[in-house]
This record gives sequence, C-alpha cells and structure tokens, in this order.
Amino acid sequence: MSSTARNRTIRAHLTEVWDLLADFDHLAAWADNADHTCWLDEPRPDGDMVGRARRVQAKRVVLVETIIVWEPPARLAYELGGLPPVVKSAVNEWGLAVDVADPDSTIVTLTTHVDCGPRPPQQLIARLVGNRLAGASDVMLEGLEQHLAGCAVPGTGATDSKETTT
Repeated sequence: MSSTARNRTIRAHLTEVWDLLADFDHLAAWADNADHTCWLDEPRPDGDMVGRARRVQAKRVVLVETIIVWEPPARLAYELGGLPPVVKSAVNEWGLAVDVADPDSTIVTLTTHVDCGPRPPQQLIARLVGNRLAGASDVMLEGLEQHLAGCAVPGTGATDSKETTT
C-alpha cells in the first residue's frame, strides 16, 4: 500500500471546514476538478453516514465514493470506486485539527491510500496512482481554501502546505 498526504492550514474554524466536507454531495461547488456530484442513495432514518455513496463526474471519469469513516468534526474517509482494475482499493481520508497557534485556523490533512497488491511492480503502480490522485488532492485543498476564504474575512488563506509520501 502507498499513502500520500497533503497538509494545509486554512484560516477557518474547524466546524466551518467540517460543515463544507460534510455537505458530501456538493463537492462540485468548491472543487474545480469535479464537474458534478450527487448522492446515489437516500438518507437513512438513523442519520448514519457510513455506507452512503456519491457519484462524482470529472470530465469523462465517473467515480463512486462510499463513506467508510464519519467522525464529526475531525475525520472523514471514503473509498474511491471506478478506478482501473489494477487498483485493488483507494481511499481518501480527511483529517481536521485546530491549529494550536491560531484557534481560528484548521490544519487539514488529505491522505490518499492506494493498494494495488504486494509485489514490487504492483507497489510501484500504487505509488504512481497515489501521486496522480495527490494532484487531485491539491486541487481539492485549494478549492476548499478558496471557498472558505470567500465566506470569511478577505485576505485569509493557507499558511502552510506540505507533502508526505510513504
């Protein structure tokens, strides 16, 4: 398995960031790499979000993203379905934490986990796919920041951006 993480400190309160991510079917409203998004299922009577799925259209690519972790207001993870068959599994995981240096800012981490199998060639493919998906993560983080900056005080924005690959 290969994991690639992107980190960004966004000048917005953690609950504002969570609320935007939790509006799961409206990704296209703030992510430039999503043309259209919608729910594929109906809300559950108990409000449970794990197992719910959205459809994401990005040009000619269609993904089905199924929620596997829903821990408000700190963690959201979903499986990416619709990738080439060589990808056994791919997961995007969002982590949110209050910036201790500035409680009005949120440290946002978007980690992509890709599994293509245990053999070295499969692991190489997983790293390549992970790097490609990390580029999409950069676009989503930028869109998240820009959308929240439009809702906040002008002149705010990212103060930090880092990449980690394992």
